[in-house]
Amino acid sequence: MTTTQQQPLGSPFSAASTAADVMAGIDLSGKTAVVTGGYSGLGLETTRSLAAAGAHVVVPARRPDVARTALEDVEGCEIVPMDLTDLGSVRAAAAQIGDSLGRLDLLMAVAGVMATPERRVGPGWEGQLAACHLGHFTLACELYPLLAAADGARVVVNSSAGHTLTDIRWHDPHFRTGYDKWLAYGQAKTANALFAVHLDTLGRDDGVRAFALHPGKIITGLQREMTLQEQIERGWVDEHGKVIGDGFKTPAQGAATGLWAATSPLLDGRGGLYLEDCEVARVAGPGRPMDDGGVRAYAIDPGAAARLWDLSVAATGAMPVPGRRELS
Repeated sequence: MTTTQQQPLGSPFSAASTAADVMAGIDLSGKTAVVTGGYSGLGLETTRSLAAAGAHVVVPARRPDVARTALEDVEGCEIVPMDLTDLGSVRAAAAQIGDSLGRLDLLMAVAGVMATPERRVGPGWEGQLAACHLGHFTLACELYPLLAAADGARVVVNSSAGHTLTDIRWHDPHFRTGYDKWLAYGQAKTANALFAVHLDTLGRDDGVRAFALHPGKIITGLQREMTLQEQIERGWVDEHGKVIGDGFKTPAQGAATGLWAATSPLLDGRGGLYLEDCEVARVAGPGRPMDDGGVRAYAIDPGAAARLWDLSVAATGAMPVPGRRELS
């Protein structure tokens, strides 16, 4: 993937499009999907849309009981216990999924956290990087044989415009020299984008293509660890929690870009791209405001993507891909 490929394709959809708009006429009968975070917010919209189109959807859930309640009226859906910050749990979930599926057509990495207090997980990893990137990285590696067994699988990773806050902090990715919750979030979102770039590089010969995306500004459970006052000060909501910020989307609109990434024929034969508003995003200059959209060059840089992949393999002990065969 090169920055010259980060150009709009003429999508018929836009920032205003909803999940229903994107999925109109799409038939996913016989297809299988895994949706992390698939029982709340954008993930719930995604699960409902894929299941309504006929897909069999597996939802890994840190809170299985809550997931069952949220999804009780969704047919063709099953729940598997999983905590993205516990790699043993991730591997157990992947093994359970492997026991029930012969192939995997869609892996939707929707789950995430944002601007959390400092947390250390596993061997002292920074919690946002672990939850948003390292857990999904391990899950994708474990599920790769199922993806390779499908006919044209896609992996869709929710990044964010928050990636503009920082590149990977190669000197201190786990913030051992001082924690900043927003820089930690920005780094995790840059990691999401770079992960899609290199997974696409490794998987394309097996028909596995990967995309990262900014879903837009949406108030969901993602903001659960921010105080109401913080959200008021940022102009997102009023004192009653009502959304008042410019350019905010509904959850149905926020889920649209991920579903477009998963199903659009415009993306056949493509991958490693960063998407927004149901379209391929342009590369944004380093001085552009976050709300102007686009993707920073450092978040789609192939060299940085390969470097992050190696760092992630070393950290997690994940099996190499594609097809469990290591590429040099």
